[in-house]
Amino acid sequence: MGATLCVNPAGSSGCMATIGAAVSAAKAGDQIKIGAGQYAEDVVVNKPLSLIGAGAGSTIINAKGLANGIYVDGLDNGGLANVLITGITVLNANFEGILVTNTSYIVISNSHVASNDQSLNYAASTCAGQPAFETNEGDDCGEGIHLIGVDHANVSNTEIDLNAGGILLSDETGMTHDNLITGNSVHDNALDCGITIASHAPSPAAASKLPYGVFNNTVSGNTASRNGLVGAGAGVGIYAAGPGNVTFGNKVIGNVITNNGLPGVTVHNHASVPGAPGINLNDTMIVGNYISGNAADTEDAATAGPTGINIYGVAGIYGTVISQNTIVNEAVGVVMNNPGSMEVHMNNIMGGTTGVANLGTGFIDATLNFFGCAGGPGSTGCGTAVSASPWLSAPVATAPAAGPGKGRP
Repeated sequence: MGATLCVNPAGSSGCMATIGAAVSAAKAGDQIKIGAGQYAEDVVVNKPLSLIGAGAGSTIINAKGLANGIYVDGLDNGGLANVLITGITVLNANFEGILVTNTSYIVISNSHVASNDQSLNYAASTCAGQPAFETNEGDDCGEGIHLIGVDHANVSNTEIDLNAGGILLSDETGMTHDNLITGNSVHDNALDCGITIASHAPSPAAASKLPYGVFNNTVSGNTASRNGLVGAGAGVGIYAAGPGNVTFGNKVIGNVITNNGLPGVTVHNHASVPGAPGINLNDTMIVGNYISGNAADTEDAATAGPTGINIYGVAGIYGTVISQNTIVNEAVGVVMNNPGSMEVHMNNIMGGTTGVANLGTGFIDATLNFFGCAGGPGSTGCGTAVSASPWLSAPVATAPAAGPGKGRP
């Protein structure tokens, strides 16, 4: 076990006055205990260590005018792993509150990340001064927490609000996979999604000229509410926008997703070019979520009205499984609009005019769902649906998404 260093704003009692000084003095495996107070810093972590605040209400990094609040820099420190960040609030950074690159086994917990992305010029879709390795960031400056080229991270029990967007997993500098995003409250991020899983163009310096991929990540037990109401953001967005993008095998399980500016769970591909590398947006699982009061999709992925789940692609999207969700207060429960295939079973889809819609040329199996009444699709009080017979005559018993106290309406 490493040594324990301490920090307080006065630099008293044998402690250092800045977190950065403690990081510089620390050795691999050390703990840095950060006392209550405000710290005007951009903390760069370049070794395995623990940053332990006195609690999110007490230890505050105010990064006003600085690039990030905390940057865990595995891009310049190969093999970096085993970093803990807990009990800290991060505010007002120009770009991300917490940025993590090319790192394994990081834990971010019991913290608060708010009011970052301060350099965003939304009208011009630019983020002046952001590092060149961050691509496709013009409309969000990286969001509150951004994991790039990261595997086996755990982001948990943290509040992320009032940023451009909430949590972003992307792949500019390496594969991002097997991460767990759980128990967080992601709300009121006005311009983008609450939680985004997206394959981006590789960094200009990347050895690969094709996207690395974002895969096998799990988004579980979070609340995602009121995101993307000024811009266009889903509760959870999963994207492989164009040729070569790779976003597969991701799971959205047991979340409460309400009142966002796009459909609650939004899956998008927007381009497919003959002869160019294909996209992979396959094998997404959307299971056991509570979805309510979200908006319609827009532009090329437009839906007929407020929508719970939209699976849209110019290219085929295969292996999507949608099961045991409760979808209420949406005009359309589930939409498929791509030339692939998907399975929709054992869901409660209630309160809308359309339960399940196929707007494209693909195949959808929507049997064994409850559509709001015993008589099935098209009956009085039921939504309509495609491929729905047989249907369920009573609701599916599902566990409360995200558990008690997590913000379920």
